[in-house]
Amino acid sequence: MRTSRGLIAGLALGAVVLAGAAVAQQTNIAIATGGTGGVYYPLGGGMANVLSKHLSGVQATARVTGGSVDNLKLIGSGQSEVGLVMVDAALDALKGEDKFKGNKVEVRTLMVLYPNRMHVVSVEGRGIEKIEDLKGKRVSTGSPGSATEVMAFRVIEAAGLDRDKDMRRERLGVAESVNAVKDGKIDAFFWVGGLPTAAVTDLGATPGTKIKLVDTAHLVDKMNQKYNNLYSSGVIPAKTYPGQEKDNPVSVVQNILVANASMSDKVAYDIVKTLFDKRDELIQVHREAQNFVLEAQTPKNSPIPWHPGVVKYYQEKGVKM
Repeated sequence: MRTSRGLIAGLALGAVVLAGAAVAQQTNIAIATGGTGGVYYPLGGGMANVLSKHLSGVQATARVTGGSVDNLKLIGSGQSEVGLVMVDAALDALKGEDKFKGNKVEVRTLMVLYPNRMHVVSVEGRGIEKIEDLKGKRVSTGSPGSATEVMAFRVIEAAGLDRDKDMRRERLGVAESVNAVKDGKIDAFFWVGGLPTAAVTDLGATPGTKIKLVDTAHLVDKMNQKYNNLYSSGVIPAKTYPGQEKDNPVSVVQNILVANASMSDKVAYDIVKTLFDKRDELIQVHREAQNFVLEAQTPKNSPIPWHPGVVKYYQEKGVKM
């Protein structure tokens, strides 16, 4: 009887040890995304699902954040392993400048995602046709933890406006901005995002409202003179949003997926390989995933150093880094 009890106890102990080992081997990956009204959040959620489903021993989750600036700080502090960010904010983090003054982040590129387009959004009846018309208006420049705010300030500066003196400024995320426009609390808002952005679609579809998108492409050269040629010109095509009757020439910045330099080469390699292998699943989540292509993985699209683990993957795929 004693022998039998001892055997059972031994087996139970062994099961506990094995269970503990399995837990120890699980890799948790927190993906820092953005607000619920943008593109980062659903796309980051799709990435988390793909990694959890297809990478053995990995449990990935997406977290709601204020955006790129928050995401980079989370990566710097080790609270998130991966983040979706804009390259202008990432370069500031790497250099320890602007919102990262005295707080450098050893950030590394995992992959170039898709181009982010500057939306300057108003509605008919607010007297806003061009960027200079923001003078004297109530304007949201993006949430405090977002790269929308970073780029908005640079657009405003290039237009010759003072962000503090020339407008009454709010700091709202895209969903909050849309509600504030509907309620008449603000006249316009800045948003940097993919196409289409759900919250902007919602504004355009509001009965009795006609959306107005303000051009910013003409400011790119002036922005690049000061900010390391990070920006390019692009277009939000007509009909992207309800009531949008013509093309909207805009300033553009790239989105990248980043991690801390301390991430292991194997984990970085596995993440990128899985996201490329399962790209079709991500396209089902949001069509911007169509832009996840090997041809985009070049230093021209990201000034942030590449993680050694992903360099190995891209070289295997014939990409010249």
